[in-house]
Amino acid sequence: MSSRSYSPFEGHATPMQSQKTSTKAVAQRRVYGKRRKNAARAIFVEKSPVKETSPPRTKSDDTVDALQLKLAEVTIQEEQVSSSDEIDSAAEVSQTEEKDDTLEPSSSVASQQADSIPQTSPAKSPEEVLEKPKPYETMVEVRISTRTQQATPSQPQEKSSIASTERRAPRQKIPIGRRSSGVVHDNKANTYVRPILNEALSSLASQTIQKFSTWASRSVTMFHVAKLAEGSYGEVYKLHLREENSRPAVSKSRLAKLQAYGDGVFKVVPLRAQTGPGSKKFTTIDEIVSEVKMLKYLDPIPGFARFREIHVVQGRFPETFQSAWDHYKKTKDDCMNPNPSSKKAYPDTQLWAIVEMDDAGCELEKFKWASTFQIYDIFWGVAMALARAEEYALFEHRDLHLGNVCIRSTRPDGSMEPPTELEVARLQSSSGFGFSSLETTIIDYSLSRADLRLADLPDDPEGLVEIASSDLDRKQIFDAIGHDEDEILLRNTYRYMRATVYTGNPAEAEKIPDIKGIWAEYAPRTNLVWLLFILKNLLKNKKSEAPQPVVPAQRKALAPCSPNRKMTEGGSVKSKSIKEHDAAGSLVKERQAKDFSARVSKLKQTLEDRLYSVLELLDIEHGHEDMCCAADLVAYAMDSQWLAQQDFF
Repeated sequence: MSSRSYSPFEGHATPMQSQKTSTKAVAQRRVYGKRRKNAARAIFVEKSPVKETSPPRTKSDDTVDALQLKLAEVTIQEEQVSSSDEIDSAAEVSQTEEKDDTLEPSSSVASQQADSIPQTSPAKSPEEVLEKPKPYETMVEVRISTRTQQATPSQPQEKSSIASTERRAPRQKIPIGRRSSGVVHDNKANTYVRPILNEALSSLASQTIQKFSTWASRSVTMFHVAKLAEGSYGEVYKLHLREENSRPAVSKSRLAKLQAYGDGVFKVVPLRAQTGPGSKKFTTIDEIVSEVKMLKYLDPIPGFARFREIHVVQGRFPETFQSAWDHYKKTKDDCMNPNPSSKKAYPDTQLWAIVEMDDAGCELEKFKWASTFQIYDIFWGVAMALARAEEYALFEHRDLHLGNVCIRSTRPDGSMEPPTELEVARLQSSSGFGFSSLETTIIDYSLSRADLRLADLPDDPEGLVEIASSDLDRKQIFDAIGHDEDEILLRNTYRYMRATVYTGNPAEAEKIPDIKGIWAEYAPRTNLVWLLFILKNLLKNKKSEAPQPVVPAQRKALAPCSPNRKMTEGGSVKSKSIKEHDAAGSLVKERQAKDFSARVSKLKQTLEDRLYSVLELLDIEHGHEDMCCAADLVAYAMDSQWLAQQDFF
């Protein structure tokens, strides 16, 4: 295999990187292509149960926040014990203060305010005094001044203590349970999933595990839940805005935010339990963290999924998601996952990771393509996305079957029908790419490999990159045998990919023993193996294209009927000339339509010939020796004018 490769990013041949790629190459990465704007996050980020149910703060309320503000003005004096009554009074105040501290974790706002309070050197808190016992008994006297009630020097000590207790009485009526009802208070579980929570973007999602029912209730009145697909990893659901007559009235600004949010897609993944039921199955914490890191890192690249948020929830499926699952079970024949309501399949304490993304459209395996223009756009859209990711993150997908490619239409009406001859005439494309108005998106990086930049520190180039990968030898995906032609092709592709990683040659049929850590190496030719799989499916499973609608010729107007049957000779000649002119005009239009149809048919044949040439370039046994990655293929296509510069950059 040649050590040179064509680079579409420099315009000339550059040395091909070896499988063990130096981290120093990361410094030269950049994003190619244009990216859409970020969608607004409006469903599960804005509303927090803690903030919603917090009682309104007033100047006279002696809540935890107000008490902490007043403690800044406390002056503490140590005096020798003089009576047992004074000791009891001080102990009562200290116990009350300890109870107040238990409320602090339920309010992040309170803790932030407490941290910002300036402390003076003479002031000490009651906890500091109690934590450092003196060799002799001491009493702590706390004097709190309020605007509504102040103790006079003539008041007895006991009455002041009673008055302080009466002022704190309303604090016991705060609905503490309601404020924390959406949060799971399990320190062991939260510590277990902390690596996932650290990847969240919002404060609510990164704080702790949430109850599944509470998390889903934030959108139940405004959004409808539908199940889209499922796999061994879990299931995918879609939330779209309800019709106007089936949702409550909201303000125009709130509605605008929800509409800008668009349809969100949620990948629900059961997490492996730390101990007990479910500790030997489901997805591990490290696998989810690796996938989320790649989602966040690859987000800027055109052709890759848009990441919104990661959530960790606990419990059974809420009613909206369970109803969507039941409907999918009744209407689809590919529902293989166990029922989420089954206690044998999932315990009541089941943890779920929910990855929130933009809606990328329909899965390719569920789409019926029928036009060469569609095939051309789908294949090269995926190829260019992989080429961008190779340059940006040394990326390999390693599981690019038809279910992991999504397509959507860029037409205003969202139509995904093949382009008409009129649409082809209107579009300007020097390469033939973009006539179908289909946009591709690569999803699901659970088996992928990438270099993730952690920091930009030129002084420490070796510590810039973290390799995200998964040990595919533990997945048991290389020994399966397909039952039909399509599945046989898929299973062979997995074996070709493994041979490429182990030997560099996908045609090596003999299976080599497992090598620990080899899946962390960079072998970009695996992307070509999967591109060949996609192209074979696109060409083999193409549906017959419906004939173009024939525009009927305009009906000739009837000659005006004269009441006088005797027509003059001049009038007769004039009428004859008009008929001859109309006939000539229709003949010209007919010839132009035939010529245009012939040009469209010729363009289709040209694009199809190019695709079959790609099959030869990527052939497992007799392919081009210099084709080592998707970037090489894209560069070859640009040099051959199969793609234009503006298609990629």
